[in-house]
Amino acid sequence: MNSKPFTILPLKTSLLANLATLGYHQMTTIQEKSLPHVLKGRDLIAQAKTGSGKTAAFGLGILSKLDPASFAIQGLVLCPTRELADQVAGELRRLARAEGNIKVLALTGGTPLRPQVASLEHGAHIVVGTPGRLRDHLGRGTIDLAHVHTLVLDEADRMTDMGFYDEIAGIVRACPRQRQTLLFSATYPDDIRQATRSFLNNPAEVIVEAQHAGDQIEQRFYAVEFDERDAAVGRLLRYFRPASALVFCNTRAHCRELAEELHAQGFSALALHGDLEQRERDEILVLFANRSCSVLVATDVAARGLDIADLDAVIIADVSRDTEVHIHRVGRTGRAGATGLALTLCAPNEKKWVGLIEEYQNAPIHWHALDDLAPDSAGAATAPMVTLCIMGGKKDKLRPGDVLGALTGDLGLSKEQVGKINVTESTTYVAVDRHAVDQAFRRLNDRNMPGRDVGTIKGRRFRMRLIKV
Repeated sequence: MNSKPFTILPLKTSLLANLATLGYHQMTTIQEKSLPHVLKGRDLIAQAKTGSGKTAAFGLGILSKLDPASFAIQGLVLCPTRELADQVAGELRRLARAEGNIKVLALTGGTPLRPQVASLEHGAHIVVGTPGRLRDHLGRGTIDLAHVHTLVLDEADRMTDMGFYDEIAGIVRACPRQRQTLLFSATYPDDIRQATRSFLNNPAEVIVEAQHAGDQIEQRFYAVEFDERDAAVGRLLRYFRPASALVFCNTRAHCRELAEELHAQGFSALALHGDLEQRERDEILVLFANRSCSVLVATDVAARGLDIADLDAVIIADVSRDTEVHIHRVGRTGRAGATGLALTLCAPNEKKWVGLIEEYQNAPIHWHALDDLAPDSAGAATAPMVTLCIMGGKKDKLRPGDVLGALTGDLGLSKEQVGKINVTESTTYVAVDRHAVDQAFRRLNDRNMPGRDVGTIKGRRFRMRLIKV
């Protein structure tokens, strides 16, 4: 199917020009199917997998009728996790940058409430938030949703799976009855359809099949005994040697167990699951994104909203009973035109679920033998970077350029030895080449306060620590 250009849509010239500068020329399937309904003002139910371009689909709808002169909340987007909310807010800012002074505000848990209240007092055009934090603001009377003209429920299935239905219902009641509601969901089972029926008014429905091109993602299945799967994951990692891999488990317990086993085998592996505090979760995601951790072992709910570019491989350690969940797992790799590898381990009691996957995909499963994988004499590959954590952030007026200047100027690192720099409200994370980080850290401490992990940036001293995975 040939994709159509954005220029056929009744969008403002400024929006179309900005899309062109962003490299958005042809619509994805979900955009092509949904945008005509969205721009006509219809309510919408859209089924599409993560990474299909749905943010632009609802973002362009919000921006097409937004009044920049009115500092009232006109667009509201609900997301299941802080990570997805931050990601969506960032994409909306990119889409809105040609429209002048458009303020997009992210309201999520795990961050202080007071700065969010101050930001709301200054006004915002679009709010992207998690249900729990938005409920807190409504309860305190610090947010006014009376002028919302577009309400988006992003990943509605996961929000209800995570127990947010009551919060969502309360937020919907706080919005005007006369509004447009757009519901995006990877799956839309009958129970969610029934639960969200009252939120929508005569919605249009579009479905984009959750399938992956065979030439884009190579899928391999391996039969293993139940108690051999953890060792098999290590064997796959040593053979294929992906620079970054996401490993899926069905339970939190197996997630923790497998991460510990891989770490013992020498891999830079961490576990991401629902028992973690928000601070721990945020730090793990930073380490994985900046290549200080090469293997992330996660449950499905924990991985929602996680969008890592250039993810080389997905390994499925436990087969899901839900075929669509399997498809979404596979779709984490091979994005944006890149190729990917999806490796599934199947115990004897899981063969029936693999049969359902085969039926759903309407294509044969390709079985391979673990014994055909020659062991790698080099052993486990460690992550190429180590993260330097600086106890200072936006509140201390730190900027990425300040940190880069201190590391390359004062400590003598080259720009190539410094990776991603993430500045949060109170903490800064810097990826540094593994082979250079120890010497740089010693030099940093030697010329400041020997015996204490303190470094100087912009003439100010900050406590620091290394996070080695």
